[in-house]
Amino acid sequence: MPSRREFLKDLMMRGAGIYTPAAVFAALLQEKKNPQSTVVEVKNPNVQGEGHRIRQEVVQAMVFEAVRRLSGEKTDKNAWKHYFKPEDVVGVKVNCLFGRGASTHPEVVMAIVEGLKLAGVKPENIIIWDRSDGDLAKSGFTLNREGPGVKCYGTNGDYEPTPTRSGSFNGRLSKILTERITALVNAPILKDHSIAGITNACKNHYGSFDNPGAHHGNNCDPYLADLNALPAIRQKTRLIICDAIRPIAEGGPGLRGDYAWDYNAILASTDPVAIDTVGWQIVEARRKEIGLPPLAQVGRPVRYLQTAAQMGIGTNDPNKIKLLRVG
Repeated sequence: MPSRREFLKDLMMRGAGIYTPAAVFAALLQEKKNPQSTVVEVKNPNVQGEGHRIRQEVVQAMVFEAVRRLSGEKTDKNAWKHYFKPEDVVGVKVNCLFGRGASTHPEVVMAIVEGLKLAGVKPENIIIWDRSDGDLAKSGFTLNREGPGVKCYGTNGDYEPTPTRSGSFNGRLSKILTERITALVNAPILKDHSIAGITNACKNHYGSFDNPGAHHGNNCDPYLADLNALPAIRQKTRLIICDAIRPIAEGGPGLRGDYAWDYNAILASTDPVAIDTVGWQIVEARRKEIGLPPLAQVGRPVRYLQTAAQMGIGTNDPNKIKLLRVG
């Protein structure tokens, strides 16, 4: 499907109808002044089988569909090549702190890996990572630091020797992030959070440095914004794939099975603020559905979104977020 920009340019070239060149130019100029961030949501109720088992072939189709729609490319191969080059070393940052049920599903990550390989990235140049080996193992990932194929391991205390200081942020970043990878896929799971309000793309990077406990004041604001503005994160992030198959509406970031629900979706974007804004709306809608008050009323306003938007990290303005729903 052509983008709005492509459609308007086509009209201008053909002089179609009442769309004069002057009118089309004005529309393009307005679009440049007010750029949109796209978030794709792909839903499929068949992604889960008995016992919430994730069907690999279904979730891979969902992830590929999301990336294809986001990129605007017609084929899966071109869609992944839109974001990654064969010479890239790609880190896939997952969220594994609280184990199975409250962590990024390995099946979602395997779908991402297949996409990266389709773009020509060598398996040995793909690193699935989080804070520690223990967190990855308890969440269902198979560790592989030295063996052939796709790598999977934690930082395990291997942080930069000198803290990075920027605004409110003061912490030592993982060397996986700063030294070993050239590109990043942020692969969070959507959950309620007891302090920040929600955890999704931005909060996932609290597993990327050594002292997250020192960055939780004032609902993690402005810490989350300052963290995600760091060049090591902002410049390397090529793609965000959010696992929204079974989000958690209350009691997060740990597992509260009674508040997890079958949303059966994959979200994709390149804008961490926009995808977090959409995720926040999903959580708030679920809370309303089951009779829970809005997050702000229980002392967990999602403050960081406005701060991050003001810093130019992304947009939290619904009028500037193009939400493309599939399924």
